[in-house]
Amino acid sequence: MRTPLIAGNWKMHKTLAEARELVGGIREGIKGIGGVEVVICPPFHHLFAMAKAIDDSPVMLGAQNAHYEAQGAFTGEVSVPMLKDAGCTHVILGHSERRQYFAEDGPLLAKKVRAAVAGGLNAIFCVGETLQEREADRTRRIVERHISDVIKADVPAERLIIAYEPVWAIGTGRTATPDQAQEVHAFVRAMLASTYGQPTAEAVRILYGGSVKPGNAADLLAQPDIDGALVGGACLVPADFAAIIKAAGTWAAVSS
Repeated sequence: MRTPLIAGNWKMHKTLAEARELVGGIREGIKGIGGVEVVICPPFHHLFAMAKAIDDSPVMLGAQNAHYEAQGAFTGEVSVPMLKDAGCTHVILGHSERRQYFAEDGPLLAKKVRAAVAGGLNAIFCVGETLQEREADRTRRIVERHISDVIKADVPAERLIIAYEPVWAIGTGRTATPDQAQEVHAFVRAMLASTYGQPTAEAVRILYGGSVKPGNAADLLAQPDIDGALVGGACLVPADFAAIIKAAGTWAAVSS
């Protein structure tokens, strides 16, 4: 059985004082919840402080991006060794906002994913279609391209996590139905099976992202190929994030 993972992408939010308050609320809210892994992904400049804030708790630390080089003249970038030094175990790569606003594409992301896993981080690699692409019945084609551009047999599957995030559902309040999400998750797993073989594909966790909230988390997580969530806005509210984590823990307990 795959252990569910709930990751919170803080994006460009929270001052240091607000971040400490948020982590305190999360720690309090998840007491007694088991069977689920939790990752918070704050902005870069909060990483060291948040590593201290989650010390002696089950919460893990992730970053929102990484460069593919270990060091060099790359102003404004952060390397995998730097993230490891800050206490990170995970990194989000290929988020739709990085693709849209910073023109990140397949060849670049292929280098980033390889650098992350080679450097000992778990890569949360994001894929997903826009509303225009979904309405044109191109969802599978877009997801297939995102995965085939980056995920090759030489990428260690044990450090790979896929996050399916339909772009039309990110921050819009719209959410894919459980059936819609499951259909794409199953397609992603089939693609992973064609690359790694079925047993390995069955071990890779595939998260859903896109307006995940306490009210819809349980129905999404009940789907057979949805192994957790990459949460945006709701992760900034301790009670909401804890409720999503609790839903994952409850699902894990029922499924075990």
